[in-house]
Amino acid sequence: MPNPTAAILLIGDEILSGRTQDTNGNYLAKRLTEAGIELCEIRVVSDDNAVIIDAVNALRARYTHVFTSGGIGPTHDDITADAIAAAFSANIDVREDARAILATHYGDPADLNEMRLRMARIPDGATLIDNPVSKAPGFSLGNVHVMAGVPAVFKAMVASLLPTLTGGTPMLSVSVRIEKPEGQLAGVLAEIASDFPQASIGSYPFIHEGVFGSNLVARSTDPALLAVIEAKLLTLR
Repeated sequence: MPNPTAAILLIGDEILSGRTQDTNGNYLAKRLTEAGIELCEIRVVSDDNAVIIDAVNALRARYTHVFTSGGIGPTHDDITADAIAAAFSANIDVREDARAILATHYGDPADLNEMRLRMARIPDGATLIDNPVSKAPGFSLGNVHVMAGVPAVFKAMVASLLPTLTGGTPMLSVSVRIEKPEGQLAGVLAEIASDFPQASIGSYPFIHEGVFGSNLVARSTDPALLAVIEAKLLTLR
């Protein structure tokens, strides 16, 4: 049986403007690889309700899982929860279990004001994703998993969520550094890739202290196959 597939949807004008450099996508990509969930796409969209809805609907129809990051805070531009609800045609409102969890983060009940309660608005039918850092929960609705954009909180939510998902066989990789120009390796590398269609084989060029080279990387769920491919790649040195 093939491994489950996934997409990551990064939401936020600050990413598209260059003001914020995303790290959540890279972090989750590594965790998904370990879990045997094949990441097929990372998409970045603006804080635009219609754009988020369109992206969510397209991705959830194509992949086993969709993971979102960003836009579930207390401010007016945090619109992800509403967009997800709209994508599923689900009602959304403050949910009592989410409110109770959020209240544990504030010593004074008065601190849980109207804007902070926005973080307890959960679409009908969703299950909560635990957030041990700041308590405001994420949620899963269908195959869409909605998480915070703050990296520390995002990582905590991923740690809560991933053990609940069914993964597959972890993807493994080997890397061989070759200090030869990529163009010199291309022909024989294509032959090796053709001989081993069960694996993904790529070339990633570099220049180090004036030396042109390439890191040749093979990926597969089969360690024995990778060992054979690695031996082939080492002959190119």
